[in-house]
Amino acid sequence: MQFDPELEEGRLIKRYKRFFADVECADGSTLTIHCPNTGSMKNCMQEGGKVWFSRTDDPKRKLKGTWELAQTPQGRIACINTGRANRLIEEALQAGIITELQGFDQLQREVRYGEENSRADFCLSFGQQAVFVEVKSVTLGFTDTPIAAFPDAVTARGAKHLRELKSLAEQGQRAVLIYCVNLTEITAVRVASEIDPAYATALQEAKQAGVEILAYACEINTQSIKATKAVQVLDEC
Repeated sequence: MQFDPELEEGRLIKRYKRFFADVECADGSTLTIHCPNTGSMKNCMQEGGKVWFSRTDDPKRKLKGTWELAQTPQGRIACINTGRANRLIEEALQAGIITELQGFDQLQREVRYGEENSRADFCLSFGQQAVFVEVKSVTLGFTDTPIAAFPDAVTARGAKHLRELKSLAEQGQRAVLIYCVNLTEITAVRVASEIDPAYATALQEAKQAGVEILAYACEINTQSIKATKAVQVLDEC
């Protein structure tokens, strides 16, 4: 996935009201931009740190910029735009990078399923078999370890999706959760049970029911992002 238009570099002044961020631009001016992330963004942003954002001239947009990347306190680069994860995984699926899901005949987006009226990020058709796929963006990293964690905040929605996938697996259908690791220099992913124990329990129950848990790391720079390789999903919390 190429960034188009090209990203601009700035410095983070502050993030506030969840969806807003003030940044200092290269010319010293201050710009309020959209923050496309509903999580806490724990450990993946710092006031005064480098950020990269895109601009738009769309007259319908109140905010003329979107925050895309951040330099973390650990010196990594994080893609904080959670909306990018689905596109990255779709590109990886189409390119055959996600080896566990190679050979599908058709890919559909946002397919309704489950008892709680959810929408699967993807439904892959393998002949007569349908495989439901949920994608989660991982940006929570820590100092002195290449292990990232999910979630970075309590996520009732994430637990709901796990329940839906678990129900499918119990019915004999194939169900898959993919962690899209939008953070550089990561070799494994774990569940952040210290942040959301209910999600951790739901994940364990889903795994026991047969839900496949995958994680794919991304190469991230200011020109492009690409999901490139599988990384380990740790059992321990």
